[in-house]
Amino acid sequence: MSSLIIRRARLVPVHAGDVVPDAPVDVLVTDGTVAAVAPRLDRPAGTPEVDAEGRWVVPGLWDQHVHLAQWTLSSGRLDLAGARSPEAALAMVAERVAEYPDLPVIGWGHRSAGWDRDATVSELDAVSGETPVVLISGDGHHAWLNTRALLFLAMPVRDSVVRESEWFAVYPRLASLVGNDGTSPEAYRRTLDHAASMGVAGLVDFEFSGGADEWAERWSEGCDVLRVRMATYAEGLDSVLGHGLRSGDPLPLGDGPRDPRLTMGPLKIISDGSLNTRTAWCCEPYGDAHRLEYPSGQPNLSGAELRELLRTAHGHGLEVATHAIGDAAVAEALASYAESGARGSIEHAQMVNRADVHEMARLGIRASVQPAHLLDDRDLTERIWGERSARCFAFRWMLDDGMELALGSDAPVSPLDPWLAMAAAVHRSGDEREAWHGEHALTPREVLAASVDGQGTVAPGSRGDLVLLDADPLDPTGTPDEQASRLKAMQVAGTWVAGREVFTTLD
Repeated sequence: MSSLIIRRARLVPVHAGDVVPDAPVDVLVTDGTVAAVAPRLDRPAGTPEVDAEGRWVVPGLWDQHVHLAQWTLSSGRLDLAGARSPEAALAMVAERVAEYPDLPVIGWGHRSAGWDRDATVSELDAVSGETPVVLISGDGHHAWLNTRALLFLAMPVRDSVVRESEWFAVYPRLASLVGNDGTSPEAYRRTLDHAASMGVAGLVDFEFSGGADEWAERWSEGCDVLRVRMATYAEGLDSVLGHGLRSGDPLPLGDGPRDPRLTMGPLKIISDGSLNTRTAWCCEPYGDAHRLEYPSGQPNLSGAELRELLRTAHGHGLEVATHAIGDAAVAEALASYAESGARGSIEHAQMVNRADVHEMARLGIRASVQPAHLLDDRDLTERIWGERSARCFAFRWMLDDGMELALGSDAPVSPLDPWLAMAAAVHRSGDEREAWHGEHALTPREVLAASVDGQGTVAPGSRGDLVLLDADPLDPTGTPDEQASRLKAMQVAGTWVAGREVFTTLD
């Protein structure tokens, strides 16, 4: 843990009712914790000093939902976000294969729910030849592989995409196809440094592969930049329990001392699918149900299986993060939390019934949400969920019921950018259109409070995770659109984690 003193910083009141001085103050961090805040403080001998020059200071930001390896790899993947049809995606693949015929093609970002037909393996084979091709959907819940890639990854040959649990199981094997260069410690370090440049002090890593041993190795090779909570899935649960790890425990670092910045997170359970893949489990059929094998989506595991996992995790001191996008999945997850006594979060909670929000609040279950998803999902939601869109991304209901709201990105589904997430929740539009269901829009103060991992206004006893901003994030002037634009354009002047500088633009 480190120490520093920041001079002439303006405190930002994180919660309504917080009172802060009108004038800048000094902030002293000692051994990783804020020790004092006052108009003028003496600098302890040997303590680094930073002049904020009147900038605004907020607690370190968090991204509560990241797939860090996939986000790290995304810069080297074929970007298919603009593909509006199978033909468009195929043309992009053909161009990449022609340019680099000896390299596998890993694509990311297409949203096939907006296409007018299903894609086939045979047409992908026709443009790719002997080059392995894996095209991962923008929601991460299915992949379109050619036959060469299916065989390489030891999967059954078929003429359709690979979905949900089958895809999640094979994803870790992609390294055997493309190698590990994209997820080396150096690559991770670049990703973490970039996050720090946006004021991120911590994240929850929901990566499918890896584990405590891999994180320990990364940590020792220079990835000790931010706070990290490592989640596990059911497949890794025995290993976690074998280490005796509980949520919040520092991870083992070989024979060395443990670092409280690297800790055990929750058990992650993917209880249903996604909107784009049309596998999110809903109470009513999709608008295009005639195209679907399961007209209302489907759960990925039975209620009994879900409850058993929650009981096991809870009994061993692990929180549980349950992915639930459809309203039926949310209801089943809440019933499982209630019966098992488990604690934790609903991840996404994209479509909810009003009564289920009340129940989440009653149970004390956190809503871990990704506001930037609404920018991508707006049109598709209106088309295939119709009037149910009024119950999507229902952040206002959640806060009005007193729920804890935690913002994240689900990177690489949306960019790891806390300011984009905050802006999306404030304005709820990514273009010139009016806010989409603006009745659920939040204020800049509310989104900031949901982005700092439960920390309050910087004060003695706060974590020494601090961010200096060039502008006031709570500037109340203008319309929600203008407020959101200012958030997206926010410039970070410095980021400190446990008192240690991890990013600065200051001299």
